[in-house]
Amino acid sequence: MGGRNHLAVSTSPISTEAAINFVADDAHGAADMFVGTVRNHNLGKPVKGVSYDVFDELTLQTFNELATEARQKWGEKLNIYIEHYKGRLDIGGISILIAVSSPHRDESFKACRFIIEEIKHRSPIWKQEHYVDGDSEWVQGHALCSHGPVSYDDEPSYARCSH
Repeated sequence: MGGRNHLAVSTSPISTEAAINFVADDAHGAADMFVGTVRNHNLGKPVKGVSYDVFDELTLQTFNELATEARQKWGEKLNIYIEHYKGRLDIGGISILIAVSSPHRDESFKACRFIIEEIKHRSPIWKQEHYVDGDSEWVQGHALCSHGPVSYDDEPSYARCSH
């Protein structure tokens, strides 16, 4: 029997507890979680918050494709939780949460890393930073750029946009 998915774009606060409860499985010995939060600076500029604009339908389609690909690579039994925030968040707010459980730790670590890296490159999600000085700026390098192959099996390898 295959694993299950929770795939969502949310305007409500993202819950780590909900993710842990969703991926919990008596047949799994491991769970890995990535929690992305809004930091207070970027490129030397003090940040007071971030707004995320999301093309919901296409983002959910991308999340589903990534869950399918993760299962093809690391096993059909993975339980996968992916939720991204849409709207404005202050410093410390959770912008994205990915949780993956599996029978063994290696699969959940690799699948979780794969999913976050691919979301950054394939999902139509845009980020606008709001600075302490009152300025705002859309962060360059939207998700729909092309990139070369990325390895998730060994050392971290980050794909980069050439914008």
